[in-house]
Amino acid sequence: MINNGEATFYIGFDPTADSLHVGHFMALCLMKRLQMAGNKPIALVGGGTGMIGDPSGRSDLRKVLTVEDIDHNCECFKQQMSRFIEFGENKARMVNNADWLRDLNYMDFIRDIGPHFSVNNMLRAKCYENRMANGLSFLEFNYMILQSYDFYRLFLDYGCNMQFGGDDQWSNMLGGTELIRRKLGKDAHAMTIHFY
Repeated sequence: MINNGEATFYIGFDPTADSLHVGHFMALCLMKRLQMAGNKPIALVGGGTGMIGDPSGRSDLRKVLTVEDIDHNCECFKQQMSRFIEFGENKARMVNNADWLRDLNYMDFIRDIGPHFSVNNMLRAKCYENRMANGLSFLEFNYMILQSYDFYRLFLDYGCNMQFGGDDQWSNMLGGTELIRRKLGKDAHAMTIHFY
């Protein structure tokens, strides 16, 4: 799929600061190379998931940013990414998951998406391992479902069939492939890369 230039893939970037870091640069290099091979990249900035904060690899609750700070950081990311990746018609696409997450109706979401996730499996996920010892908040517990929903939305809206992410994101990424399979009966793929 990727070797043939037939993949529409995405990499997510959580806007926890106003500047990209070295790990982001590695992800952008991967996007650029795959774009040059004919694949269609989607850069997802997490204006929605950034309001929760990714618990992966954390031993404590991430500082909750204001909506204004998150929006500012997303805008900074967009400008910085544009230096590396060609965005536009028939090129790379940039999306912000705030567009579908911030105004989501919680009851509709939990009824539609919730049945496709096992709490038992989620509690065994590597991304929650460090947080379980110190207390995993309900806020953070939702992160996996929201990231999975991102993949589902990108599959529906753009035909995105591949997600790349850091190895700490494996459980979250599998959640997305499973959600797509269970709701749509379609295959989607995930691959981890050690970005940093």
